Amino acid sequence: MKKILIVDDHADIRKLLRMTMEFVAYEIFEAADGQAGLNLAEELHPDLVLLDVMMPGGIDGLEVCRRIKANAQLARSKVILLTARGQSEDRAAGFEAGADEYLVKPFSLLQLIETINKLEEASS
Repeated sequence: MKKILIVDDHADIRKLLRMTMEFVAYEIFEAADGQAGLNLAEELHPDLVLLDVMMPGGIDGLEVCRRIKANAQLARSKVILLTARGQSEDRAAGFEAGADEYLVKPFSLLQLIETINKLEEASS
């Protein structure tokens, strides 16, 4: 079973993402801030990280993404950034941080599933 780590400071968004991913038979883990997400990523080595960009606390999603991508043990982990920031410079910053995909909120759950499927096909 593949592991997905959901990192978002909004519990309702984590719940919605969890419910969506449970239909696809993933093992789901959650974190409510960037540091907790990074710690879980380093511990679990998830196949996929669904990562909010703007979060309170020490590190934001862009920094979590950078650190995941810089960690050789997490090289196979794919990162999808989920954010309300949809300007071209925001997208560019996300991809510069190493994101594999970038979805702007509000996104449809179908769009998310299609994006995940696309990443899985590209890595197989």
